[in-house]
Amino acid sequence: MKAIMLMYDSLNRRFLPPYGDQEVHAPNFRRLAERTVTFDNCYVGSMPCMPARRELHTGRYNFLHRSWGPLEPFDLSMPEILRHHGVSTHLISDHQHYWEDGGATYHQRYSTWINIRGQEGDRWMAHVDETTPLNEGLRAQDRVNRQYLTTEEAQPQTQTIDQGLAFLERNHHADNWFLQIETFDPHEPFFTQEHYKELYPDGWDGPELDWPEYRPVDESAPEVARIRRNYQALLSMCDRNLGRVLDAMDRYGLWDDTMLIVNTDHGFLLGEHDWWAKCVMPFYDEVAHTPLFIWDPRSRRQGERSAALVQTIDLAPTLLDFFGADVPALMQGIALGATLAEDAPAHDAILFGLHGAQVNVTDGKWVYMRGPASEGNAPIFEYTLMPTHMRSLFAVKELQGATLAEPLPWTQGVPVLRIPARHPRTHTWDTPRFGTYLYNLEQDPQQLTPVRDPVAEARMVALLLRLMAESDAPQEQYQRLGLPLPA
Repeated sequence: MKAIMLMYDSLNRRFLPPYGDQEVHAPNFRRLAERTVTFDNCYVGSMPCMPARRELHTGRYNFLHRSWGPLEPFDLSMPEILRHHGVSTHLISDHQHYWEDGGATYHQRYSTWINIRGQEGDRWMAHVDETTPLNEGLRAQDRVNRQYLTTEEAQPQTQTIDQGLAFLERNHHADNWFLQIETFDPHEPFFTQEHYKELYPDGWDGPELDWPEYRPVDESAPEVARIRRNYQALLSMCDRNLGRVLDAMDRYGLWDDTMLIVNTDHGFLLGEHDWWAKCVMPFYDEVAHTPLFIWDPRSRRQGERSAALVQTIDLAPTLLDFFGADVPALMQGIALGATLAEDAPAHDAILFGLHGAQVNVTDGKWVYMRGPASEGNAPIFEYTLMPTHMRSLFAVKELQGATLAEPLPWTQGVPVLRIPARHPRTHTWDTPRFGTYLYNLEQDPQQLTPVRDPVAEARMVALLLRLMAESDAPQEQYQRLGLPLPA
């Protein structure tokens, strides 16, 4: 058996034709939907990038115990389990966070890996007079990097797909391999070549506007439209490279024995709810509700849709089950083989969120966002043996408050550091932004108007409490959210 995962970053499902978009030029996403099961109720779990990838490896929620960080020594990693099961696992990615302090333990879990450089502010090319020191000047570094990305062939996304196709050319005849092709696109900055922008003409004659900041929208309507068009242009480039992978599936006859998963870590706000990006506002549908397409050669269902409620934690069990490897009991996700074969239900409800922010629960019909109830959003702790942030180690001052905690139920008997959490630099913990909200998705799919419904809220709180208990949430999570401790 073989499997390919083609993973994007910041892919907003509402911009894809299979999910109703009528503007984006993306014929290969239509073609993909014709060959796979399209999931209508897939959600994120832990936000953002590396927390989502920890779930991809471990099949467990990250955000209740940990912010951004690497795999831990006690984590059970899906690619590593497959490798020990006799499956060759290969990662090809231009996602620069894999090579930073907060992601540096992920790629070593694969049998082999390839790193493509140059995305976003990747500390890549050195122009001493144009760049700034470590952790500063992402935009300055990006301006340097772009000087080396002047053609589509040089773009990191193209090179990532090129390497994936080279793997398939070398290994399509072999058995027992898992290929993860992962591109940072269409994550910001929305940088691509002019011929993709020409698909969305608007007569714009101003600055490029391809890198929105994480903040409320204050741009004019034409500026907002230009940023969205740049996202659409990059999405069309993603579509073109998706087509190259689908062509390879056709060329080598891989549909007969190869699972294909096309997914993303999360979506992205492009002016909806008057916000840009993610993580500094509630996780509205555009961020939390994600696209997912899966072809399973065992059941061979294609051109169909599934309403099953699924999320990122299900992908590790699904791949382990596909290759005949045992799914560890510590994984919270569900293998989706029966869902793919006969649309069997998966979850009745799921959690999602960001460490220290709202804890959210949905049953696919309602979304309940529970915000901090305590003064200053306290207490909140990090549980880790790998104290790193995105691009840095924990500061000495942070670690001075650390204590050694007893093993948690999922740390395999290993005690962990319990470290008072700093508030993420992008967050202002004010009630209007991170309050408690209830949305009826069937009546208000755009999440424009929170509702007051005590009966529905009580039911969603009960689901939230059940899932937090099943996830071994620390006691302080209940305290800061104003929830009763489990019995």
